[in-house]
Amino acid sequence: MSETEAKTGHGAPRARKAGGGVNGTRAESGRGVPRVQTAAGGGTRGADRTDAGRRLRALARAELTLLLRNRGAVFTALAVPLALPFTIRPALDQLDLRKEGLSVGTALLTAAIGFSFLFAVYTSLVSAYVARREELVLKRLRTGELSDAEILLGTALPAAAIGLAQSVVLSLGCAALLHTGAPKAPYLLLPGVLAGLAVCAALAALTASFTRTTESAQVTALPLVFVSMVGSGITIPTEVMPHRLASVCELLPLSPAIRLVRAGWSGQSSAYEILGALATALVWALLAVFAVRRWFRWEPRR
Repeated sequence: MSETEAKTGHGAPRARKAGGGVNGTRAESGRGVPRVQTAAGGGTRGADRTDAGRRLRALARAELTLLLRNRGAVFTALAVPLALPFTIRPALDQLDLRKEGLSVGTALLTAAIGFSFLFAVYTSLVSAYVARREELVLKRLRTGELSDAEILLGTALPAAAIGLAQSVVLSLGCAALLHTGAPKAPYLLLPGVLAGLAVCAALAALTASFTRTTESAQVTALPLVFVSMVGSGITIPTEVMPHRLASVCELLPLSPAIRLVRAGWSGQSSAYEILGALATALVWALLAVFAVRRWFRWEPRR
């Protein structure tokens, strides 16, 4: 039997292309054998989806346990998004936000959610991917039943869940404490938050591809953090920037998500601007996924 031939048995190792990225070849169990539909189970596809969900939940629980053991990562993910918005309050007080239909409360709320994207999701995931790679966890996972996409997604799920929970808590807290009121376009909040989580997770995997050690993970994550804080409308809303500068900043990776979240509370966006933000977020997500499939490294960088 050849090395790449499919192996029978639940959980048997599958052959892979050496070195490889996410596109590394795998031998598929039962390749070329017709799938048989069963009357009770709904067919092989339904069983595959059930198994994939079970594997994702197991990996996500394990990753959450590892995350909670890292006190530094937990502090960064939970405390930083809550504390940093108050540091930009003096700068926001100097801006004429009402002219753009905004308030200080809305700007602070958007900033808090943006910081959650950057610190609870992006930076924590960069460290997680690098640490799992250097500890050979990713390499061992690839010898089992998990697909490459499931490994990356399962690792990202706890951080994404924390970011989503923080966004909900921050929205409720700001509505009560900063008197932001109810969102005027609530249908924009969910796409904005999901776009931010997806782009940050994909960019974290891409950043990890070029990060050699866990110690350098915070350094390699800094460029995107600084650019997003300044240019994506987190600390200074793009609505108050000069038109030409705002047009450039709106093309940054996190700008569409921040703009959608802010528009959800203020209701100050046209259909053209909303569609443009959604399209830009989709393009960034697709580009990041393509780059991860092309360059992500599963083995330690030596």
